[in-house]
Amino acid sequence: MSSPTIFGEQLPKGAKVEYVGDVPIVEECPRDIRTYDENQILLFGKWTYDGVVVRDPGLRRYICLKPVYLPHTEGRFQNRRFGKTQIPIVERLINLMMRPGRNAGKKHKAYNIVKRAFEIIHYKTGRNPLQVYIDAIINAAPREEITRIIMGGIAYSVSVDVSPQRRLDLAIHWMAEGSRACSFKNVRPIEECLADEIIAAASNDPRSFAIRRKDELERLAAASR
Repeated sequence: MSSPTIFGEQLPKGAKVEYVGDVPIVEECPRDIRTYDENQILLFGKWTYDGVVVRDPGLRRYICLKPVYLPHTEGRFQNRRFGKTQIPIVERLINLMMRPGRNAGKKHKAYNIVKRAFEIIHYKTGRNPLQVYIDAIINAAPREEITRIIMGGIAYSVSVDVSPQRRLDLAIHWMAEGSRACSFKNVRPIEECLADEIIAAASNDPRSFAIRRKDELERLAAASR
């Protein structure tokens, strides 16, 4: 079976193409991977990738849901242009939980934080935590932001659209930042704060740090149109 093509360009093997109207939406990370025994590959040995839906067509190409047991790519994509689109989306959260300060460079510690947070999410919601995490990203991803324009010695702010890659970066960054702020000088462990942050963002709850930051940014952008 040959790889799909769009506008004459060959896509990676296993890539899926869905159409929203006449617009092709590519999901480049293959999701039909199985073991040699044709068994499912489960995240952390527990959570399935099957049935996980990315409801935002603009982010579908940039969210990598390639099935892996252990989300750790050893930095093999870091020197490639747009290489982070090939990094598993759970590993991107783990990487952001490593910095700054106490967890810097301690990837195994960050891995355990995210793993325990996913278990708490499943306990509280009864849903696949991977789907809850994807819904949280979609809800927390801003669509507009502001930039400064300097013309004739006068600086002013204008509203601009946010690229899909930056939308994804901001959403994950805000969730990690919110969980660190919640657990700072607090008896609550950071994995519980991260789980609550993801659950609140997935339900579009304004108590979520990421949702508040998104609403604030879009409000400033609307005032600068």
